[in-house]
Amino acid sequence: MGVEERVLMQDAKEEIRARLPIEDVVSQYIELKRAGRTLKGRSPWGVDKTPSFMVSPEKGIWHDFSANKGGDIFSFIMEVEGITFREALEKLAAQAGVELKKYDKSDEKNARLKMRAKEANELACKYYQVCLAKNKAVCEYVFYGRKLNRNTIVEFRIGYAPNTKNSLVEFLKKRGYSVDEAKEAGLINRFNGDLFKGRMMIPFLDANTGEVIGFTGRIIEKGEPKYLNTPETRLFNKGRFIFGLSQAKEAIRKNNFVVIVEGNMDVISSHQAGVKEAVATSGTAMTENHLKILSRLTTDIRLAYDGDEAGIKAAERAIMLAGKIGISLSVISGYGKAKDPDELIKIDSKLWQECVEKRMPAVDWILKKYENKLNLMTGPGKKEYSDMAMKIISYIEDPVEKKHYEQLVARKLDVTVEDLQAKKITTETIRLKPVVTRDQGKTELAESMMVMKNLEDSLQAILVYGGVVGQEIALEVPEYETRLEELSLIFEEKYARMKEEALAQEVVSLNRRYKEELKKQRIVKLTEELVKFENDEEKTIEILKQIEQLRRE
Repeated sequence: MGVEERVLMQDAKEEIRARLPIEDVVSQYIELKRAGRTLKGRSPWGVDKTPSFMVSPEKGIWHDFSANKGGDIFSFIMEVEGITFREALEKLAAQAGVELKKYDKSDEKNARLKMRAKEANELACKYYQVCLAKNKAVCEYVFYGRKLNRNTIVEFRIGYAPNTKNSLVEFLKKRGYSVDEAKEAGLINRFNGDLFKGRMMIPFLDANTGEVIGFTGRIIEKGEPKYLNTPETRLFNKGRFIFGLSQAKEAIRKNNFVVIVEGNMDVISSHQAGVKEAVATSGTAMTENHLKILSRLTTDIRLAYDGDEAGIKAAERAIMLAGKIGISLSVISGYGKAKDPDELIKIDSKLWQECVEKRMPAVDWILKKYENKLNLMTGPGKKEYSDMAMKIISYIEDPVEKKHYEQLVARKLDVTVEDLQAKKITTETIRLKPVVTRDQGKTELAESMMVMKNLEDSLQAILVYGGVVGQEIALEVPEYETRLEELSLIFEEKYARMKEEALAQEVVSLNRRYKEELKKQRIVKLTEELVKFENDEEKTIEILKQIEQLRRE
C-alpha cells in the first residue's frame, strides 16, 4: 500500500470514528456505567470479579485492566470478535454507513469479486432452502431421519441440493451470475456443473456478519464422500473457520465456556438440545488459529472427542496448543452406548447436558486412557506410560500444575519425581522435534512481544505520571499524544491511588516480569534452533540444556 492509499484508509478510519462513539460500540457487548469522566464495565473476556474495563468517551479509547489490553474501537472489535483489522474495518464501516470502496482504490477488484461471491452464496442458500421445502422425501429425512425441528432448520438455514447436473448453475445464470463468479463462490465443479448434488445443505456463516461464505453437504442416499465441503475461496478459509460460531458466540460470552464437537451435525443437534455453546472445526484438525479465536470469547474450552486413538491424539494436540495460549482445557466423555453427541441427544438430550457439566481436565483424561490401555505392572508398560505422560506434562506452562501431574504419575508408577525428571531431556527432545516449526516459533515470539508491550504500557504509565518512582524505569517516554492519553487512563485506574512505597514495589514487580519475558523470548529462539539441528543429537542436547538453564534462572 502506497502513501496515498494509507492516507485514504486513515481518512476512512477517522470518518468511522466520527460516526461511531466508542461507548456505543462497546456497549453492544458489555454494560457500561458512568464513573466520573469515564465509563466502567465488566471485562468481555470474563476474567475480572469487579468492573475493570474502562472507556474514555472524550479520548475514544478503552482499556481492560484485568486482561491488560487496550486501544480504540478497531482494536476492541478485533479482540472481542477475534478478527483481523480489515474485517474489523469492514464491520464498523457497515455499522457507520461508510463506503470503504471510495477510500480503498487498490482493492476495488478484489472487493467486487468478494461481494459477488457473497451474493452468489446467499442466493444459493435461498435456492437450497426452497428445494428442501418442495421435496417431501427430503423433508422426511431432515425432520424424522435427522430429528431436526423447524426452528433448528430455520436457525441453521438448512436446505437441499437437487441431484441434477447443473440446476444451481442455471439458476445463478438467470440472475446475472457468470460461471466464473459461481466458481469464485465455490459452488461449481471443474466441469462447470453443480458441486453439490443430492445432499442436505448446511451453510457456513461468517461469525461476525452472518453472511453465507460456503457450505457443507451431507449425502442423503448412498454415495461418497458422506460430507462435501466448499473448497477454499476468497470467502472461506478452513484453517480459521469455526462452524456454528455465528449461532453460538452470544451463548459462549454469556455462559463463559465453549464445547468443541467433532461433526457439524453434533453442533446442530447440540443447539437444538439447549447446549448452544457448541461449535466444530468442520472436518479439519484443530489449529492454533481456532483456539485463539475461541480464547477471545472464553478460556474454558471443553472438547467432546471420541475415546479412540484418533480422539486421544486430537486431545493431545489440543493440550499442546492450549499450553501456548494459556487456556483451560477439559474433555467431555461418558456417552454410554452412543458413539457421538448427535446420537446421545437422540436417546435423551438431558444426558448430553449432564456430560457437558461433568467434564474432566484434558490431561487427567489422557492419562486415564493410557492407564487403561497399558499394563503398568510390567517394565515396558511403565516405560511407555512414563514417556507419554512426561511428553504431555511438558506442554503444561504453570509450574504448580506441572508439579501436580509429575507427583501423580510418580505415585502411579511407584517411582520418585526425580526418577521421572531424569527422563526430562529425552522427553523434551521427543516433544520438540515433531511440533516446533519456524512459523510456530514466530507466533510464540509475537505473543511474547504482546505481553511485553502490556508490561511496557504499565511501566511507561508510571514513568510518565508516577513522579520520582518513574526514574527507576529504563524506558523512553512515548512521543505521540494518543499514547500518552491511553497511558494516563492506565495510570489513573491502576496506580494513581498508590502510595510511593507501594508504587516502588510495583515497579520492581513489573521489571521482574519484564525480564522474565525477555528470558522467554530467548528460550523461544533457542527452541527454533532445535529445528536446524534435529538430526544432530549432541547439538540438540546442548541447546536443551541451555533452555533448562534459562528456566532455572
